[in-house]
Amino acid sequence: MSNANRIEKRVTLNAPVSRVWRALTDTREFGEWFGIRLTGAFVVGQTVSGTFDERLSADAVLEFQESLGLTPSPVDIPEAPTVFCTVQAIEPEHYFSFRWVPFGIDAGVDPATEPTTLVEFTLEPVVGGTQLTIVESGFDQVPAHRRERAFRMNEAGWSGQAENVKRYVEDL
Repeated sequence: MSNANRIEKRVTLNAPVSRVWRALTDTREFGEWFGIRLTGAFVVGQTVSGTFDERLSADAVLEFQESLGLTPSPVDIPEAPTVFCTVQAIEPEHYFSFRWVPFGIDAGVDPATEPTTLVEFTLEPVVGGTQLTIVESGFDQVPAHRRERAFRMNEAGWSGQAENVKRYVEDL
């Protein structure tokens, strides 16, 4: 479910809530399925930095933009550690959220002034595993010249990340 301001993805995982929780809130495990090497721990009110792994390349991002029907825009994939997110809330084994710059590798982004969106992970036990809901909201605050690109890239990105976390928790 989505509209111009909100992305929502749901996936049922064949893994207990405790396993999914660890995959979401342990920075090493989060990085494994998300494709980023994070430093430090997720702590409410603090930023977490990291570097993207080799799976993310500028050429692949440009091709992905084209596959979504977007006119490709330049991207800047930082080689040095950069702020990934700021943790907003941690409610053990139920809710985890952070704020970040949506499609933050867009070369037109100034992280110092760019509005952030809120990313929320909610876990619910279900028969046979865990229902994971991922919501990203606040796109109406993104500058107009970036809004559609950030929304569409992140909407498609969360579809892929939902599959990544599914594979990660079910394969271990």
